[in-house]
Formats: sequence, C-alpha cells, structure tokens
Amino acid sequence: MTGYAPLDVPKPVADGIWIIDGPPVTCRRMPHPTRAVVIRLEMGGLWVHSPTAWTPELGAELEALGRVAHLVVPNPLHTTHISDWQARYPEAETWGVEAAVTRAARQGQSLHLDHLLEAPVPWAGEIGQLLIAGSRRHTEYVFFHKASRSLILTDILQSLETAHLPVWMRPLVWFSGADDSDGRMPSLLRRAYGDKRALAASLREMIRWGPSRVLLAHGRCYMKNARGELERAYRRELRKGLWDEVAEAAAKAEE
Repeated sequence: MTGYAPLDVPKPVADGIWIIDGPPVTCRRMPHPTRAVVIRLEMGGLWVHSPTAWTPELGAELEALGRVAHLVVPNPLHTTHISDWQARYPEAETWGVEAAVTRAARQGQSLHLDHLLEAPVPWAGEIGQLLIAGSRRHTEYVFFHKASRSLILTDILQSLETAHLPVWMRPLVWFSGADDSDGRMPSLLRRAYGDKRALAASLREMIRWGPSRVLLAHGRCYMKNARGELERAYRRELRKGLWDEVAEAAAKAEE
C-alpha cells in the first residue's frame, strides 16, 4: 500500500488548516503518496495546495468547511488533478507557475491558470510564500501559514516511509535521498539547482519563518522540531552555500 489512510478526507492539523492524503501518483514508474493542504482563509474561502484526487465524498466534506476559492499549483509537476477540481469549482481561481502550463501541454493536458504566483496574492497577510531560487529547470514555491506556523513544501523535501512503499521501490528511494530515515531533497531535484548559493539563501529565508511543523506533499510530515528537521534535511545545501560565500569573500579580500 502507498498512502496514509484514511484517504480523501480532510484531517485537522491546527485551527483552520487540514491535510488530505490522496491515492498515489506514478513518477518515474514508481508510486508516490500524495497530500494536499487546505487552509480556511480569514478573508473567506478555502485555499487548496496541490489538490489530490477529487471524490464526491471529499467534495461534501469540503463544502462543510467552506467555499473552495483558490487552487494552488506550486510547481510544474503537480498538475495531475487540477482540471478535475477546476471543473468542480469553476468559480475558484487557479494560481500557479508558468512552467506548469508548458509541462501539462506536453503531457496532453489543458491547464488554465488565472494568475501566476509571482503576482500579488490576496492571502499575503495570512500565508507567506517564497520562490526557491537557484534553478532554471525547476520552479517551486513554498508557503507558510502564519496562524498555525505550518510550512508547506511540495517536492524540495520528501520523506518517504518505506513501510508504505512496494518492496522493489525501497532501495531506489534510499539511493535518491528521499527515504524517511534521512528525508531530504531528492538527488535528481538537487542537481536541477545549479546556483547552490541562491538555493541556500532561499532555504535560510524559509527556515527564518520559524515553523513549528512541516507539511509535505510526499511522505511523513514533521509535526515537531521543524527547524531541526529542516537544518538536517538541507545540511548539504546550507553548507555549500556558506562555503561559497566564504570563498567569494576571501577572493575579494585578496584583490
């Protein structure tokens, strides 16, 4: 089994925020657990991050929580279920990254975005957001729900518990660096970030938000010691960025 039962139901995390564990999606022929995050905005409406599969039962539970107002596509890889949600909630506004439209088209999907995440967002007072810099190949925004101090990540940190995975998949996950024993940025994604200094600066800015928990799209969430888990997960990236800064400062001093 791949997933965190019960699936397709909102599970409360803190006041005004829920997670939805969905069915697995296939990435590089491997099933990955999926998770959406729902926030009830103080200004009204529900904010849904990386929607999982929609079901009538899930729709009924969401209706009890509020009106689906915003659908968020945080990176180009998380478009699988967006069209279904757009059809169910035509009045909801879809926010995302431009690369998601291009990738969806290559896969035969028609993805419409109402707004890019780089534009001013109406939830800025409640949810902080940050583009993780350092890559020309991967675009990903991270989010911080201020009231619950919840950090919301998509693919730049994965913590896949092998007990939830097929046996044949476990060594591959371990080699990728996404195993829960030391969950971190998967190796393929890490290589997409050529500017390690810019990446490290973004990660430090994200950690400075001071989250109390980390909600992941793939794998086990970190419900405590959030800062410690982030510093552990990104220790290589943070160290590389620091050494790059030291080396540049030393070079300038010799000039």
